[in-house]
Amino acid sequence: MLEDPLLLARLQFALTAATHYMFVALTLGLAPYILVTQLTAVLRDDRARMTAVRFWGGLYLVNYGMGVLSGLVMELQLGLNWSGIQEMFGYTFAAPIALETMTAFFVESTFLGLWIFGWDRMGRWAHLACFAVVTATAYVSAWWVLVSNGFLRNPVGFEMVDGVAHMTDPAALLTNPASALAFGHIVTSALLLGALVVAAVSAYHLVRRKDDHGIFRRGVRYAAITVTLMALPVATFGGLQFGIVGEAPPTSGLTYSPGEIEAIEAAHEGGTASAVGLFGEVTMVLSWLVFALLGPVMLLVWPFGGLDRWRWFLAPLTVTPFLPYAASVGGWVFRETNRQPWAVVHHLTTADAMTPLSPGMALLSFSLFTAAFAVLASVTCWLLARYARRGPEGGPLAARREAEHGEPAAPVHSF
Repeated sequence: MLEDPLLLARLQFALTAATHYMFVALTLGLAPYILVTQLTAVLRDDRARMTAVRFWGGLYLVNYGMGVLSGLVMELQLGLNWSGIQEMFGYTFAAPIALETMTAFFVESTFLGLWIFGWDRMGRWAHLACFAVVTATAYVSAWWVLVSNGFLRNPVGFEMVDGVAHMTDPAALLTNPASALAFGHIVTSALLLGALVVAAVSAYHLVRRKDDHGIFRRGVRYAAITVTLMALPVATFGGLQFGIVGEAPPTSGLTYSPGEIEAIEAAHEGGTASAVGLFGEVTMVLSWLVFALLGPVMLLVWPFGGLDRWRWFLAPLTVTPFLPYAASVGGWVFRETNRQPWAVVHHLTTADAMTPLSPGMALLSFSLFTAAFAVLASVTCWLLARYARRGPEGGPLAARREAEHGEPAAPVHSF
């Protein structure tokens, strides 16, 4: 393994992508809940709900920071370790990635900054509008990434000119079923994951009877409804993607002849990749079965006050986020290993897509990036857990307390 640059490069990118997606999924899952909570707070002049916005928004902020950092590193790795994709498909695959970068790192980050520093400095509706833009651009960014990823699985809308793909049909690229179905799966699974994180944090505080503002009572009820509603769509969108697995893309034959494609795929059948893909599929299916049962159980105990008071029921909820995280990573593992040995199905093999690297350089890159990501991810998870345990008064966006000498720190809106 240590002498195979291709395997090291693939493993390095897999670890980077998995780490990145864990934080992206929580961003997508929390944003709608924060937005709706803030809208309700504005409409009702509700201080308690605005306190909830500050609390959940603080967790969102910490998570978002790691998501941006890991995303930048992932795009850097695409350019450095996988230059073959850029050389052959830069006009097609890279175009949505460039749009995602503009969306996430310019529009989304700008409005998130306005939202963070706009507390008590802008009107309620303007402040709410800032986070509405943040939420919308988060999902738009996810869409552009999946357009690029869907192209790898089902390349469409281009022609080959002197060995380089040129886009001829942008509409086909944007309506690619491999992208559309994946987007539906990502959205529903992210909402489910976000709901279970809300449930876990809420359960932690409810077990300790710490809920002065009703934040966690409302949080665990939101989770019960969302998990129940999202379990079936998650499975449906996931299952529909199996229809694309094994199908030849409409552009098959433009680069390799049918005989060459058969020979490449035959040489790759079986082996470690198939076992890893099967592991990812099993993890995904088992996790979904738990989701399908959890939502109805939560709704069943709701009328009896179990969501608010039954410690024997609340305590297990604190560990439920591990399930959607495992399912998400397992789903991506299955999706990506199923595409092998192709970087772009029937057009570019993974081996040809990789930048030529010596075993020593590949090992050095893998070691440095893996160690750095392990540290950063651990610190981020520790911060998330720390602020989650502290509660509404201890988060990074918590309202400023009065100065010790008794003077108010700053004028604040009255909710």
